[in-house]
Amino acid sequence: MPASYAYLGPEGTFTEVALRTLPEAATRELIPYVSVQSALDAVRAGEAEAAFVPIENSVEGGITTTLDELVAGTPLMIYREVLLSITFALLVRPGTKLPDIKTVTAHPAAQPQVRNWLKTHLPDAHWESAASNADGARLVQEGRYDAAFAGEFAAARYGLEALETNIHDAENAQTRFVLVGRPARPAAPTGADKTSVVLWQRDDHPGALRDLLGEFATRGINLMLLQSRPTGAGIGNYCFCIDAEGHIADRRVAEALMGLKRICLQVRFLGSYPRADVRPGEVLPPFPGTSDEEFVGAADWVARCQDGRF
Repeated sequence: MPASYAYLGPEGTFTEVALRTLPEAATRELIPYVSVQSALDAVRAGEAEAAFVPIENSVEGGITTTLDELVAGTPLMIYREVLLSITFALLVRPGTKLPDIKTVTAHPAAQPQVRNWLKTHLPDAHWESAASNADGARLVQEGRYDAAFAGEFAAARYGLEALETNIHDAENAQTRFVLVGRPARPAAPTGADKTSVVLWQRDDHPGALRDLLGEFATRGINLMLLQSRPTGAGIGNYCFCIDAEGHIADRRVAEALMGLKRICLQVRFLGSYPRADVRPGEVLPPFPGTSDEEFVGAADWVARCQDGRF
């Protein structure tokens, strides 16, 4: 396997900035790809050790392109996550003024994060989506568009100027990125982990989603993401992408997954990995009644009851 990481390119994306915060990135060749799909396909084809892609932002929720790629195709697994605070700059060719801007571009996920700014400052500008924010900057450099929303750091890379900076509709906006590789044994639990799965229902009936969520709730497992995605099998057919607190090595999480495997048509395990919103080394206390010791104690009590030793 090549010692390389694929990422959503070209150079100058927020994805690249987030990727470079990983210590191991310094020892890998970082290769930009034109789309999330092509970056993940590079892993599936053995052209890259792992891919680093956006999966969620705090304004619009899950990045559907990434979720759909993880739902379908050859299984992949998440190994790490990174949170990056996001603010945009309006990048233009030198000499361009705000009244000159008739067309703007950026990645589709950027639009909800600058929508109100656009309405106020460029109400008549025409928006077209780009493969990435940095690709939008490249297209401005080539003269295809008048301006692009991207990171201010991309201006020098593409010979542009930041006409406006610190653009965002929501304060403290963040994007979550994940490092994705081929399936393997998850890293050991840290005490502050997250487990990601995709669930398919056996059938559509009243309370079906409640049944799925109940497997988590009865074991005191908090959900951090719940997003439905169409399966392509017709209107009303959905699977559910879920991020849950905990690690598959935790008894409560393992039992929840066993319960889901029993009642679901299909369960796809996407990995257990350290949470990025918790300081390294910090251990989160379990909800009362959900520690491994309490699960073991409950199982021992049942065994003693079965043996008549209660």
